[in-house]
Amino acid sequence: MNELLASFEPITLDEMKGVKLMNRTDTKFVTTMPMLTRLLEMARKDYYAQEIDNERNMLYDTTYYDTRAFDMYQEHQHGHVNRQKIRFRTYVSSNLQFMEVKTKNNHGRTKKKRIEVEDMDLTDSTKRQFLATHLRYDAETLIPHMHNYFRRITLVNKARTERLTIDTDLQFNNMQTGTSRNMGPLVIIELKRDGLVFSPVLEMLRQLHIHPHGFSKYCMGAAMTNTELPLNRFKTKLRDVEMILNKNLINQ
Repeated sequence: MNELLASFEPITLDEMKGVKLMNRTDTKFVTTMPMLTRLLEMARKDYYAQEIDNERNMLYDTTYYDTRAFDMYQEHQHGHVNRQKIRFRTYVSSNLQFMEVKTKNNHGRTKKKRIEVEDMDLTDSTKRQFLATHLRYDAETLIPHMHNYFRRITLVNKARTERLTIDTDLQFNNMQTGTSRNMGPLVIIELKRDGLVFSPVLEMLRQLHIHPHGFSKYCMGAAMTNTELPLNRFKTKLRDVEMILNKNLINQ
């Protein structure tokens, strides 16, 4: 994987500033490591690979909060189009941590607001003010529910109108039940772009028969590690993920 990533032209963090896409449309795809290798081979002429301190496959550490009643999880699994999530994300290689609120509206657009923090103490006045401004839920009701970590590759098309994040080595740890799940060869790809601008990778994904497939790391991780949560609209997605993993085992 490192050899393949090294064949991409690099793009630095400073050069990435114009590709933040904080108000964007997201399309997710689910596949496995063998298919990812084929995709990267196809994409290297059309995309840059983000590089930070000579590293192109970054380790991320994320903790999701929710209310004690799992309101954010419930909104998603009931299919509400206006929904939010709150998380603390640590970029391990740079040791930077942010508190982030993601809001998805009924037009399919995602807005992300974040501030840099030093810890996850929600009694802090700065965090409380941030949450009061951007989150619909009372900070008093929030507790940590789901911890995950994964490695992320970030690609940027040569026109710099989109980002493609590729997450591998995904592991879940439910902080309420103590249950963990290693997702093995599963790969989560997310195409992030402003509107419907041309995307070179969409044709590549089509050729590889990798189709759009929703995958919320918080909700899917929670559904896999807490048997008391309702599944409803996640049942098909969970079954699809298991089929992808089983197919990969058969093909090995």
